[in-house]
Amino acid sequence: MSAAVATTRDPAAALALPRPSLARLTYVELRKMTDTRAGFWLLLVIVLGTAAAALIRMLVGDVSERTLLQAFSVAQFPGAVLLPVLAILAVTSEWSQRTALTTFALVTQRWRVVAAKLLAVVALSAIAVVLCLAFAAVANAIGGVASEADGSWSLPVSAIGEAFVLQLVGMVGGAAFGMVFLASAPAIVLYFALPTVWGILTEIISALDEPARWLDLGSTTTPLSEFEMTGTDWARLGTSVLLWVGLPLAIGLVRIVRREIS
Repeated sequence: MSAAVATTRDPAAALALPRPSLARLTYVELRKMTDTRAGFWLLLVIVLGTAAAALIRMLVGDVSERTLLQAFSVAQFPGAVLLPVLAILAVTSEWSQRTALTTFALVTQRWRVVAAKLLAVVALSAIAVVLCLAFAAVANAIGGVASEADGSWSLPVSAIGEAFVLQLVGMVGGAAFGMVFLASAPAIVLYFALPTVWGILTEIISALDEPARWLDLGSTTTPLSEFEMTGTDWARLGTSVLLWVGLPLAIGLVRIVRREIS
């Protein structure tokens, strides 16, 4: 009876499998970021660096500035520098380790894989902010006991949102560069080199001073890391993000969707 049913069933229907949800794909991408040896050590360095930065800030420097807010601000920097590298590796590993054929065979709509990677980046950015806040709180408590630190626990809610935006801009920017080059080495080098070269040019060429206020991502994210954003600062940040994140992201998406996999 079961054999008869099997022979009369549509072969296409028999082979059809439910499409994995975007949440499931995002979970898989998060696993990819953390399960590899490179991902593990990079995350470990970020965690240790975040803890060290927060603690050092509470033990060194002006006593009046040893507060939760300042510790939280400083704790962001290790993640802001290194998490984009993890985002780059999350994209380029598909091509350098030749797993793209398997990935896109299982999920034929490539934009869904890209969307899952970006959602994983958003999730990891949020986790990074929570980690910074936790280490800053511990460091503030230690600083209040071990030194003459101010120890203020005041922390505006807006500071948490700005910290998240800072981490997100860096990680999405890293993912975008990875999508453009699809190779780890050039993506990592150019992610750091191009903004540096642009910054040098703006220092040398005085005519670029005003454009740099709007296009230099390093300058536009400085008020963000210091929790001093104004309306003009948000406009400048949005302009620089369109150039350094939005444009590479659009180019990278087109490249991934159209690239032939061999």
